[in-house]
Amino acid sequence: MTTKVNCPNCQTEVVWNTESEFRPFCSKRCQLIDLGEWASEGHKISQPVQGAQPLSEEMLDALEDEFLQNNKFFVESE
Repeated sequence: MTTKVNCPNCQTEVVWNTESEFRPFCSKRCQLIDLGEWASEGHKISQPVQGAQPLSEEMLDALEDEFLQNNKFFVESE
């Protein structure tokens, strides 16, 4: 089954597959229009970050360990 989506900018129907270079956009033009909206802050995430709290050293160490486990390309070879 072929998946089809509407271009977020102009609503043109786009086939969602590897040949659709600009998916979910229909063209480079629509992709750049959307990028421009984000750059000019026309689009933004409206909800503030929930539960912001200062990070402790232990929390930073745990985050670093988790990151390194999931991103082996940052680990130096032995």
